[in-house]
Amino acid sequence: MPDNKMGVMPVKKLIVSMSLPMMVSMLVQALYNVVDSIFVARLSMDALTAVTLAFPMQNLMIALGAGTGVGVNALLSRSLGEKKQDRADAAACNGVFLAGCSAVLFFLIGAVASGPFIRTQTADAQIAAYGTTYLSIVAMCSVGLFFQVMLERLLQSTGRTFYSMISQMTGAIINIILDPVMIFGLLGCPAFGVAGAAYATVIGQCVAAVTGLFLNLRKNDDVHLRMAHILRPDKEVIGQIFFVGVPSILMMSIGSLMTYLLNRILGSFGAVTGAVAIAVFGAYFKLQSFFFMPVFGLNNGLIPVLAFNYGARKKERMKEALTFSLMLAIAVMATGTVVMELFPAGLLSLFADEGTNPDNYRAMMEMGIPALRRIAIHFPIAALCIIMGSIFQALSKSYYSLVISIMRQLVALIPAAYLLARTGDVGNVWWAFLIAETVSLVFSLVFFRRVYKTTVEVMPDSVST
Repeated sequence: MPDNKMGVMPVKKLIVSMSLPMMVSMLVQALYNVVDSIFVARLSMDALTAVTLAFPMQNLMIALGAGTGVGVNALLSRSLGEKKQDRADAAACNGVFLAGCSAVLFFLIGAVASGPFIRTQTADAQIAAYGTTYLSIVAMCSVGLFFQVMLERLLQSTGRTFYSMISQMTGAIINIILDPVMIFGLLGCPAFGVAGAAYATVIGQCVAAVTGLFLNLRKNDDVHLRMAHILRPDKEVIGQIFFVGVPSILMMSIGSLMTYLLNRILGSFGAVTGAVAIAVFGAYFKLQSFFFMPVFGLNNGLIPVLAFNYGARKKERMKEALTFSLMLAIAVMATGTVVMELFPAGLLSLFADEGTNPDNYRAMMEMGIPALRRIAIHFPIAALCIIMGSIFQALSKSYYSLVISIMRQLVALIPAAYLLARTGDVGNVWWAFLIAETVSLVFSLVFFRRVYKTTVEVMPDSVST
């Protein structure tokens, strides 16, 4: 078997080749999320608010799919580094099985819980109706999402990030094309409104999943997907996947809880101010993805590199990969801070139409401009935390990431937001993000130092491949 590029390619070139396709594909992913919200916002601010209220449940689906993928990624990459092909194949087949189980689970959740979930966040009947319609569709039709995420993870785990990019970009482009067609009823299609945004999303996910399956079967020689193995799950392998994956699932699920609670805190400012605040928060969440998504793409490219070289006992390559990735991440996030500080009005104007509703536009600008400027201060700090967290996932120590996530989002951000909301000024709530990220940085530094000294520094460096 030829040497895997993750063990022999120059590290900087390797990180760029592994991460750049995922960074590009995640930028496209961010673009279609933004485009989705831009079109929905053209319906009304109520529609944008409703989609924001659906986000915590959507994020929970992504958390389950991506967190399970982290467990598969770590086991598969480590097995390939140790040259254990059977174990790598078992990780891949059991990962596909778990994706199917996740789709069944959220079909049931979407059917019975969409309406009650939305109504816990708003008393406005129109917003609740929009949110229930949107969420029930994306949850009950989540099969594309779960298989897309898992099949892309298999490509990423084996270094085929270019093909992963093709899969993700295909789904994103389909979504972007279908959004205006299905929302506004173009080209002879019925005007579905908010439901059209949901339909466009799930169709794009299904196309991406089919593309990912084709690429794994035809282009991924490092794993072998066999239906007989997929339908016969291995409890031991699933246990190993979830040992790494569950902390990641919980860590990302905490983001869903944080968003849900923050929506409720913002909603407490009243029907008018609360709705505008939630819309601003939704706009921010879409915009920040342009900078966070590339860093997460970099992180996803870094994890298999670290895991492979840990399995191959190549300490110096791990050090170089971490240092280079950290510099790239800080550069990306610092750019995000500069953009949001200089151009907040232009960014927010994407989500409010001055011509059709000048009152909503004015309210969005008055609240949103200072909000973006205050929140964006924490971006470079977040870059440090994200890249340091990659070593926890690569070395099967994801519980550290879980602790950090709990401290940042539940112990720091939500209490800080609640106390700042008690001042009666919604603008003060946005400072909670900087407070929470500072707490995250302290814990990240402590845990990173512990893991690095006890696991990486003591490992003898090997030049064998």
